[in-house]
Amino acid sequence: MVVGAGPVGLWTAAELGIGGVRAVVLERSPERSPHSKALGVHPRTLEVLAMRGLEQQFLAEGVPMPRWHFGMLETPLDLGVLDTAYPFLLAIPQVRTEELLEQHALESGAQVLRGHTVTGLTQDEHGVQLQVSGPDGPYTRSARYVVGADGVGSAVRTSAGIAFQGTETTFYGHLGEVRVTSEPVRSAHNEHGAMLAVPLRDGRYRISGVDKQTSHRAGPLTLDDLREATIRVAGSDFGMHDPSWLSRFGDAAKLAERYRHGRVLLAGDAAHRHLPAGGVGLNVGVQDAMNLGWRLAAVARGDADPASLDEYHAERHPVGEELIEHTLGQSALITATTPDGLALRSVLSRLIADVPELSLALAGKLSALDVAYPAEGHPSTGRRVPDHLALLRRGRPVLLVASAAPIPAATASAEKRGIEVVTTSLPWTTAVVVLVRPDGHVWWAADEADDQRIAAALDDLGVRFPATV
Repeated sequence: MVVGAGPVGLWTAAELGIGGVRAVVLERSPERSPHSKALGVHPRTLEVLAMRGLEQQFLAEGVPMPRWHFGMLETPLDLGVLDTAYPFLLAIPQVRTEELLEQHALESGAQVLRGHTVTGLTQDEHGVQLQVSGPDGPYTRSARYVVGADGVGSAVRTSAGIAFQGTETTFYGHLGEVRVTSEPVRSAHNEHGAMLAVPLRDGRYRISGVDKQTSHRAGPLTLDDLREATIRVAGSDFGMHDPSWLSRFGDAAKLAERYRHGRVLLAGDAAHRHLPAGGVGLNVGVQDAMNLGWRLAAVARGDADPASLDEYHAERHPVGEELIEHTLGQSALITATTPDGLALRSVLSRLIADVPELSLALAGKLSALDVAYPAEGHPSTGRRVPDHLALLRRGRPVLLVASAAPIPAATASAEKRGIEVVTTSLPWTTAVVVLVRPDGHVWWAADEADDQRIAAALDDLGVRFPATV
């Protein structure tokens, strides 16, 4: 069972389906929200989509943006220098992202039930029992495993007794999707606060930011509130009118103490909460699901020890810690209104412009292309594979053998395990044999095509991939 039919829950369900395991998704909202909290897909998420053959659908509808901000600094980051086939933020509304991902999940065998609210759960060594309130009243549903992808107020996390630790809200930002009579400035930042304007597909603009005078307010946002805050920061309201969405958001930053508790697992906003700075939340959540899905499918099939699910926490919890750190850092930059804070923003903006290595490092962090999982052995182990993504569309490992290397006899053993063997060029590593996980990270690598070492590596995987699932 997957709780939550946002991008994270839908991707988890699709990954389970690709792995031969049927997933049921419970979503409390009767209908998908018409509002898009996220407006873009980052480079690593585009790589994730490419691993399952979905990238072209997104590229056909989205708008590539090769520059994106960090902490609303004046100098944007240059994403065009990133080592990826997708060196840009792809602007596409979350509503459309969810539509495409739901179609993918359904095609992968998932069932999506809307209007079903999880109110509690219990678990034992045999499975999980969910208490659910559905359209026809309350009922109980059993599952072998439950994935909580139900947002920051996660009923799954709360019912499982998983602590959600961090900092409480210290300020509130605002956003409004409005029509305007004059084109807004892209951004503004001064002693009054910060403002960012992003054009939307329907001719509207999303105007968001922080107003020092009203950042303590937690109540509903009105058009007059948005207008007055924008005038204070940007000097004009740009003739804003006809709002379709007005909202406030806080800067609370929290991380689940653990991503796995027995048969309950967390992903996305259920596992980490933060200021929506840089639009990273949806993306990190989908990448959580990519790491979890193939593991959980193998366990559910009986092809992996349940203890292997602990590796999901071991790999993704540190990513969540870094996410909290850099969004807190961006929060400090966005809310900097004192002379020393404004000076710090100015210094960092100039450094990003003058020091390409700094811009590249921040772009790598924002895009998640710098994520590498702890591993022993070859230096490439644990790192993402920058190409050959289409080879992973079946959701199975792939053994890459450098074109110049002899074909090891042990590759026959790999094929019997359901692992495809491909001879290709490997310009991004010194290794001549690379075993790639279903989520696009290197599982094992070696500088020599040694049969015994390859056979031993295959024996040590701890996960089986049958010829058909």
